[in-house]
Amino acid sequence: MKKNIKWIVFSISLLLFIIIAFMVVTHTDLYIDSFIYGLIDDHITNNLTSYIKYITYIGSAFAVIGVVVFVYIFFKNKKYSLYMTINLISITIFQLILKNIFSRNRPVDINLIEEEGYSFPSGHSLTALAFYGFIIYLIYKSKIKYKSLFITLFVLIILSVGFSRIYLGVHFFTDVIGAFTFALSYLILYTSIIEKRMV
Repeated sequence: MKKNIKWIVFSISLLLFIIIAFMVVTHTDLYIDSFIYGLIDDHITNNLTSYIKYITYIGSAFAVIGVVVFVYIFFKNKKYSLYMTINLISITIFQLILKNIFSRNRPVDINLIEEEGYSFPSGHSLTALAFYGFIIYLIYKSKIKYKSLFITLFVLIILSVGFSRIYLGVHFFTDVIGAFTFALSYLILYTSIIEKRMV
């Protein structure tokens, strides 16, 4: 039953990504993007912006590479760091390919920070879900205490990174949702491939 649910989630996530990607390619006017940013724009403050800048860093390449190095140094099971590294390389490649395929320009006139490159899908959001989602998978499979607490913490981190990209005006809402749906599909496939090798 669990396997069926997993592949149902995979299919739904992939389908949602394809729908969003199609709308991006056909330059469909996505009202949801302006609507969501309008809601956020009403609550932008200097203090909150400073905090959000720290949050968005968690999804950066430097942050996730730092986590991989930490795991490699302090964890005895080197399979963790190996598969985290393979995961990171894979999602980086996918991110670059997808961005260049869709070539969507970033939002204009609302940027609170400067970013280069294309907009869809959000690289920080894709990395956050695929990378920290893999850590959630490892926690779920482990026998550590306070499992639910750690999983909740990482879920909040993932969602916060996605929110930060919209708040800072460097991504559209659909960039983030597109990244999340693709990353979830990818993560289900990746963990299914390596599951037996993780033992």
